[in-house]
Amino acid sequence: MSTFTETKVIDQITVTENGTVLYREATRISKDGDQIAQTYHRTSLTPGQDLTGQPANVVAICNAAWTDEVVAAYQAAQANRETP
Repeated sequence: MSTFTETKVIDQITVTENGTVLYREATRISKDGDQIAQTYHRTSLTPGQDLTGQPANVVAICNAAWTDEVVAAYQAAQANRETP
């Protein structure tokens, strides 16, 4: 009888110039130890965003990248975009 397993891993984390953190979660399906399928789900997080429920390794990157200066600059840029 074949054994199927599903494994989810964060396989990419990127920090953009404005501090946005992008990460990709890969879902891998294996049959008897051999990978037979893989899908991806991408997520983006903006500086200062609530990190509740995010993976621990992603939170660690956000906490390192999102200095007070980065968050302030991002918020200022967003305010400028919203002003006509």
